[in-house]
Amino acid sequence: MFASDCSEGSAPAVPIRILDSGQLERWRAEATEFQRNFAAASPFRARPDSALLVPGSDGRLGEVLVGRAEHGVLWTLACLPALLPAAEFSIEGEADPELESLALGWALGHYRYDRYKPIDRAGSVLRVPEALRARIEMLRDVWFRVRDLVNTPAGDLGPAELAEVAAELAERQGAAFEVIEGARLEREFPAIQAVGRGSTRTPRLIRMEWGDPSHRPLALVGKGVVFDTGGLDIKASAGMALMKKDMGGAAHVLGLAELIMRTGLSVHLRVYIPAVENSIAGNAYRPSDILRTRDGTSVEIGNTDAEGRVVLSDALTLAAEDGAERIIDFATLTGAARVALGEDLPPLYARDPAQARSLQDLSFQLDDPLWHMPLYMPYKSQIQPKIADLSNSGTSSFGGSLTAALFLDHFVPKGIDWMHLDVYAWNLGDRPGRPAGGEAQGLRTMLAWLERDYRG
Repeated sequence: MFASDCSEGSAPAVPIRILDSGQLERWRAEATEFQRNFAAASPFRARPDSALLVPGSDGRLGEVLVGRAEHGVLWTLACLPALLPAAEFSIEGEADPELESLALGWALGHYRYDRYKPIDRAGSVLRVPEALRARIEMLRDVWFRVRDLVNTPAGDLGPAELAEVAAELAERQGAAFEVIEGARLEREFPAIQAVGRGSTRTPRLIRMEWGDPSHRPLALVGKGVVFDTGGLDIKASAGMALMKKDMGGAAHVLGLAELIMRTGLSVHLRVYIPAVENSIAGNAYRPSDILRTRDGTSVEIGNTDAEGRVVLSDALTLAAEDGAERIIDFATLTGAARVALGEDLPPLYARDPAQARSLQDLSFQLDDPLWHMPLYMPYKSQIQPKIADLSNSGTSSFGGSLTAALFLDHFVPKGIDWMHLDVYAWNLGDRPGRPAGGEAQGLRTMLAWLERDYRG
């Protein structure tokens, strides 16, 4: 997929030229008559996600023309891996700051989920500067792992299997690891236990710790609902079809944790994943039940399909108890977020608006978009019922992503820097570099932002 751009004795790489319509005309002016005639006989007009393989005078592949992306640069080369033969290629004439994005988009164009159906891969290779190669390969590895996890059917990825994935990561990176389940989970984390008790696959809390305890404490919390039937408020079949992805928050947290550890940030990192299956049985939790969470909050269950915020409540409480000064949670939490912002643009909630806006600006620079949404406290009245401290469903059908964020905010003590990302973790259709299925969102942005704060 990648090679050093300074390999001694290697054959010349085939150049890739990124063009817009104006640059295509300049290329025509400088091309040979053969090349001009070849290009004129093709429909290539340097539009995004289009390419032209131009032969040299000897009939071999001489160069590749690709249309410049309309927005940003990340996906510019993502269409090429499916089109190119097994050969080495190099990017011509692009500024160094864009190389990471271009090369990452190239890598993501190679992704295929092939656990159940082997897929042939062309084996095209891109030459990149040696200093950049390790970072791109790290980002690729994590992006692929997040996608693989989200794509894995729940039959093969239950709470126990998700814990195994986390244990393997902890072993690779030298992190401490534990799983809390059974009687201890029921006693200490009653909200997690309540949501997961209806499944034959028992719930658990996954916990990981890495880094120097003298460094600043950072906590990552990820929703690990491996499958969501909706519980007794059962989903329709169309709504249940994608619910293997309801552990997307956990996949993101494991991905960001791996990036932090492989980058060697100066943090004392802790990771918390409540892993449950929201299933249906005689002992499943019910609408109108009142649950007690770890911190003693009473929660009225307005809808058993709003389970993600319930399991996150106990995990957020533990993260605060363990001394985190900053908590970042990822969750596939609400359909309301998709109604508001669509599949590609996760809402970001944060207690510091200036911080959230700086993250939003950075995210668009990196083609990894997030959108700052407000923690609008007057809406909290919508989740404060008469007979309990909180309800897991609001009194209004409007603003569901906001009220879910306000529910989580309740479980993070004041003074802690807390951020919540309501990710979709999915591509509904095929696009170059983004095949239909699991997707990683916000990780590159969060890593770049954390690097600014925790380097050295």
